[in-house]
Amino acid sequence: MNRVRSARLLRNIASPIAFLVIWQLWGAAQPQRGGYPVPERVLLAAQELIRTGDLPIAFLVSIQRVAAGFLLACLIAVPLGLLMGYFRLVERNLDPLVQTFRSVAPIALVPLAIIWFGTGNISAIFIVAYGAVWPLLINTIHGVKGVDIKLVRAAQTMGLSRGQILRTVILPGALPSMFVGVRLAMGVAWGAIVAAELAVGAKSGSSGGLGQMMFLFYAYSVEMNNIVVCMITVGLVAFVIDRSLRALQALLMPWATR
Repeated sequence: MNRVRSARLLRNIASPIAFLVIWQLWGAAQPQRGGYPVPERVLLAAQELIRTGDLPIAFLVSIQRVAAGFLLACLIAVPLGLLMGYFRLVERNLDPLVQTFRSVAPIALVPLAIIWFGTGNISAIFIVAYGAVWPLLINTIHGVKGVDIKLVRAAQTMGLSRGQILRTVILPGALPSMFVGVRLAMGVAWGAIVAAELAVGAKSGSSGGLGQMMFLFYAYSVEMNNIVVCMITVGLVAFVIDRSLRALQALLMPWATR
């Protein structure tokens, strides 16, 4: 058993280690004056940003915005997806709007967000929510439509109302697909927050979040190592959240995971 675990661990870390080695060798071969980021310099930059508190503060600002936007997306997408998946009339009327707006990238809404809400938290949350709502909505609709019709008919023969069927049959049956939507939506949310903060984040210091920090490093000091630190932070946080969601799904729905 220990040998199997060791082999699995080795497989998991082999690719990251190989990537870091190639990255370090490539960077070492470049002219020093080019300022190419390499693992060694990025690590030192990360230590400095953590020591000064800039990175933790920016991280907290970004994750609060992502959490708020994601929660707003869930409050919109889950009820609407259940209704569109279960009631054909609702789907026929709303599907053209959904298919039209979900093709618009979140970054395209930045000018409207600034006009409507100004710069700051509300605009960033709005852009995150807009980006996250569509994958969650589509997967919720797909999950509802994928529920076995025999279960629905059995519930009808037992005299359950549409509301009861929706709550006791449709929702549990759609949960696996909804969890996939949650994972996709969270990934989109983390991608959208960087774009949102680049455009509408706070205008000073790291209080604008990771996206604003990246912009300041690029526009004023061209600190490539610091920019890479912010990029890695976004990626690592998204990875940890996705793994946590997968673990939660396995715990709540073991029949739906492999």
